Amino acid sequence: MNNEEISPDQGIVPPSEVVRPRRRALRTVGLVAVAAVLGLVGGTAVGYGVQAQREPTPLPPLNQPALAYPKPLPKGQAPDPLPASEDRQAKAQGDLRKLLVPKPAGAKKDEFGDRDGWMSVREYASDFERAGEALSYQLELGIRRVAVTSWKTGENRLSQVRLIQYRPGDELGAQDHVEDQQGYMTEEEYAEDEGEALKGSGDGRYYVFPVRREAGYLDFYEARAYFHRGDIAVEIFIFDTKKIAEKDIRSLAERQLGRL
Repeated sequence: MNNEEISPDQGIVPPSEVVRPRRRALRTVGLVAVAAVLGLVGGTAVGYGVQAQREPTPLPPLNQPALAYPKPLPKGQAPDPLPASEDRQAKAQGDLRKLLVPKPAGAKKDEFGDRDGWMSVREYASDFERAGEALSYQLELGIRRVAVTSWKTGENRLSQVRLIQYRPGDELGAQDHVEDQQGYMTEEEYAEDEGEALKGSGDGRYYVFPVRREAGYLDFYEARAYFHRGDIAVEIFIFDTKKIAEKDIRSLAERQLGRL
């Protein structure tokens, strides 16, 4: 080995100090292995000897109690299938845009926003810092389609809701995506806390970010919500140059949850 290949903080260990611990470890492993083999063989031999001197023990009779099945309901008493409006799976397989929360009265259309209510998977991935990695990750999760709506209210407030639907399979795409997004909300660049639980959602949370201030610019406020229902992940964003009340992001998330 060359001295140039060893960093100063590693130091050089004399060969004798390297060999001794290794030999000691190997020897210990050998003793343990021998003891294990002797114990196994000895125990097995004693067991066979004891069993050979005993009378054979008859096996207990097979006994399986009758399984109880619910009796089928008489003809005409079976419940009707759920209407499509109450069947979550049926709702999710239709036009996903119809599940988006409607724009509030008086809201203005976001000229740079949803257009026809759809966002391509590639466009969705481009919103992440590492678009290529985000696209690969979303494809692994089984992303299927993204529906989006956005609007403006007040002087500078912009709100956006996204429904990201995933294909059924081994991956729990919607749940994994939501947990991944929630995972970095505690970081300094984001909400810096764990947010508040969204009632009725199971795992949903909403966040109000601390104000961002920079010389020469208006103050920047942000709030988000993340939750999932079945194979649909939900992302909600509110941006403004004025403070965003916690109830604003919570009520918007609750309204969207109620439509899924």
